[in-house]
Amino acid sequence: MSEITLDEVKKVGRNGLWDMNPVLVQLLGLCPLLAVSGTAVNGLGMGLATTLVLTLSGATVSLVRNAIPEEVRLPTFVILIASFVTAVDLLMNAYFHDLHKVLGLFVPLIVTNCTLLGRAEAFASKNPVPLATWDGFMMGMGFTGVLLVLGMIRELLGNGTLFSGAGNMFGPAWAWMETTVIPDYGSFLLMILPPGAFLVLGFLLALKNIVNAKVEERREAQPTEAPAAPEIKPEAT
Repeated sequence: MSEITLDEVKKVGRNGLWDMNPVLVQLLGLCPLLAVSGTAVNGLGMGLATTLVLTLSGATVSLVRNAIPEEVRLPTFVILIASFVTAVDLLMNAYFHDLHKVLGLFVPLIVTNCTLLGRAEAFASKNPVPLATWDGFMMGMGFTGVLLVLGMIRELLGNGTLFSGAGNMFGPAWAWMETTVIPDYGSFLLMILPPGAFLVLGFLLALKNIVNAKVEERREAQPTEAPAAPEIKPEAT
């Protein structure tokens, strides 16, 4: 087994969070993204559930990749992913029942998220377990980050609050997260409804493109170092 370098670890992490972000670049998993991102708590809950499935499925696919015949590779990946989704669904129903009721059908539908099968086929089936596990985790973190930001913006503009219902969803210990940012705020219905999700996602995509363009401009503007002149040794007399 080839040794995993620090550069590979950094590249996988950057791909998951930015360069190959499942939502902002690959545009995958948009159905649950737009459906459950009405509040920050809902987005965070769905994101963490997806991250757990991505991490476990990536590690398992990498572990058994050499034992799976080529003819049944994809069906096997789907069965593994579905098994982890079922386990996560049951755990959420048992320990985070209120959150599970709000997310509803979208928790078992994680199995249809193209990000999971895509990473299993494109990365986990070709790389060692530690790197595949790290890739699944960072892809999940990228997905969770977008869900969280989207939920925060929609909740803030829609209701004037942040992390509303955190105490009910995750338990009383998380009630401190509930914040009323704009007191006596009415409601901005557009942000709460699905069209608001499309609008906010569009702005996030535009912002990422702007940041990428600025970074590329700075990179091109940096002067390239001239190659050092060869040292001329005096001829021996």
